[in-house]
Amino acid sequence: MSTTPRIAIVGAGPGGLVCARVLQQHGVPVTVFEHESDPHSRSQGGTLDIHEETGQAALRAAGLFDRFLALSRPESQEWRLYDRHATLIRHDRADEGDLGRPEIDRGRLRTLLLDSLAPGTVRWSHSVRAVTPLPHGTVRLHHHDRTAEDFDLVIGADGAWSRVRPALSGAQPSYTGVTMVEARFDDVDHRHPGIARLVGDGTMSAKAGHRSLVLQRNSNGHVRAYITFRGPQDWHAGLDLADTDAVRARLLAQYRGWDESLLDILRDNEGGFINRPLFVLPVPHTWQRVPGITLLGDAAHLMPPVGVGANLALLDGAELAQAVIGHPTLDEALGAYESVMLPRAAGNAKAARQMLATLLPDTDSDDAAFPDAIWPAGALPDPGPARTG
Repeated sequence: MSTTPRIAIVGAGPGGLVCARVLQQHGVPVTVFEHESDPHSRSQGGTLDIHEETGQAALRAAGLFDRFLALSRPESQEWRLYDRHATLIRHDRADEGDLGRPEIDRGRLRTLLLDSLAPGTVRWSHSVRAVTPLPHGTVRLHHHDRTAEDFDLVIGADGAWSRVRPALSGAQPSYTGVTMVEARFDDVDHRHPGIARLVGDGTMSAKAGHRSLVLQRNSNGHVRAYITFRGPQDWHAGLDLADTDAVRARLLAQYRGWDESLLDILRDNEGGFINRPLFVLPVPHTWQRVPGITLLGDAAHLMPPVGVGANLALLDGAELAQAVIGHPTLDEALGAYESVMLPRAAGNAKAARQMLATLLPDTDSDDAAFPDAIWPAGALPDPGPARTG
């Protein structure tokens, strides 16, 4: 490009950060705006399996693959499937040396990406209210403190409830009919040996009809649980979600008849429960090009958390940065990026919806519990935080 573009990324999640990293590697300055006050202001969620052809490809493009491998847990590719009687139905382990989908905690991945950026790249406590296209292809970014800045390119990497997306699309996330209720266990090998046996080194799922229980091992003896079921978004009507005992009683009633070892997931967790209804964007989600504005990750293609969303966000970020670097104008760069990203996202989102419908059918019959060849390792992992910039 004849002049260095002014680029803003809204949202310091994995996709936005890897985009910033690749741009900086090639000498292109960028500013990331993040509403969180600092890198440790909230939990970043559980663990991610980083796929060779998507997330790992992005980390290679960012020059961070070796550092990722040093932090990852290949042994956590292990996966166990139980029925509601705690009978082990399937047990998958990765072969020694298999690096197809090693796990890494979201927080560790984010720290890796943040540490790779030039100091001051991320502007913390900078919430974005909206973006407005301006004449001649520039974009005005409006902050919540009523200040504004102009850029040549604004990238919405701010998740499900993106503040950038309305400049491109009127689409809004809709409820899938599925809710996850998150719980946690600490020092699991010593304090919760039964939970440790169920989960092993990786992930376990127990399923019957439209209900499942998922355990996911994180680093340092931490395990996250996801109590996942079909039901109305207001399944907790009449409950105070801060009343742990009342929530526990409601959940135990839903899982009545399950094996006692599985019910310990509901009974013995540390602290309270976090309600996480699952939302999706329409499929396909597309838009007419607006000069100087684009989206990546969940802001562009929010889909059920069946193991692909974070990987696609990483790949989106790397490919968008490479398009900006490799094309003479921003408009050509966005054209090249969106022509690949949008159809790829639509295909993955359609498959993710089909997988969710098969994993948790709209029935409570055990007859539909184990459809053939539909249980991938890591299915229904941590949904992560619903970001806004």
